[in-house]
Amino acid sequence: MLGRAVRAAAGAAMALAALALLASLALIGWAVVQRYAFNAAPIWVDEVVGFALVAVVMLSAAQALRDGEHIGVDLLIDRLSPQRRRWVHLWSALAAAAFSVVLIVNGWGTAMLARTLGLVTEGSLEWPTWCLMLLMPVGGVLLLLASIEAFWRAAAGAPPVHAASGAHDGDAT
Repeated sequence: MLGRAVRAAAGAAMALAALALLASLALIGWAVVQRYAFNAAPIWVDEVVGFALVAVVMLSAAQALRDGEHIGVDLLIDRLSPQRRRWVHLWSALAAAAFSVVLIVNGWGTAMLARTLGLVTEGSLEWPTWCLMLLMPVGGVLLLLASIEAFWRAAAGAPPVHAASGAHDGDAT
């Protein structure tokens, strides 16, 4: 049940991240044509693409954890006994969960402070920064859910999601 809920949430967030990436690609292409063909460079495109990049990173982190694509030392992990590998996966999930809590708490606090102060982004758009900063706690919640799932699987002795599904050859954590 937890696995299905995390898969759905991480998948939806990854779909949004993919849309943000595609929109960025289209905007950059359009801006290049505007700049070189019509000598009319839109100044706001760089800002939007920068904000979209933050969204891509924060929204895709949970799926990256589930897919075993976070930084890991496969060479060492593959040489461990199954029992020690299980402990590595447990500690890895705990570390990711701790980082998630930092993202949630600090991201929320920073966003609410920016909202209270009425801060806006620099540049031509002047978007409220608190809206953009909310990507940190949202990404943190998604990553925390994926971390809890990873911890639960390791505690139960099950392989990580990516290893169980055969998505990768190694057990990267």
